[in-house]
Amino acid sequence: MIETQILGIPLCFETGGGVFSPGGVDTGTLAMLEKAELKPGDKVLDLGCGYGPVGLYAAKRLGGDSVVLCDISQEAVSYARENAARNGLPGLDIRLSDGYSAVPERDFTLILSNPPYHTDFSVAKRFIEGGFRRLALGGRMMMVTKRREWYQNKLAAVFGGVKALEQDGYWVFLAEKRREEPAKKQPKPPSTLSRKLRRRQERKGRH
Repeated sequence: MIETQILGIPLCFETGGGVFSPGGVDTGTLAMLEKAELKPGDKVLDLGCGYGPVGLYAAKRLGGDSVVLCDISQEAVSYARENAARNGLPGLDIRLSDGYSAVPERDFTLILSNPPYHTDFSVAKRFIEGGFRRLALGGRMMMVTKRREWYQNKLAAVFGGVKALEQDGYWVFLAEKRREEPAKKQPKPPSTLSRKLRRRQERKGRH
């Protein structure tokens, strides 16, 4: 059992060896929450919730009706549900979901995620691209990782811009949805021949 305070809010968590950071709330998660600005009226998605520290903290701040938690792991979801009840949040919306597979809503104002950055970038790529589509206009996505370059470039490419903040040895990224669809690469215009080559081809055509 973990008994702790997250930014002044007392919480307790039951965990197990099959979930992320079972011995205590991860330093990266705390770094992200230090930078997160939870606003009245926010609708928050805790993407990859584990045993629930981010989503439960947000629910304590905003109310349970304003937060959705999801994870691909049945064990994590079970712990998160138990921990929600343990912390006075029974009935909190906690879903078994492979990324956004069980999250059809497109009106979140804040998505918080500590992705599995020790693997390849395929999961993070789905999280970022799907996150853009799940946010309301003006919504924000926050991610925390140990790596900077790939995440900063990917978030900037999808959202059109990103802030990278260093906190306790981690990088916390904040991107805002400012348009309805990600920027698409414009097709290259058809190549045109230089005047010199055109004249040469015209001369050849006359012979």
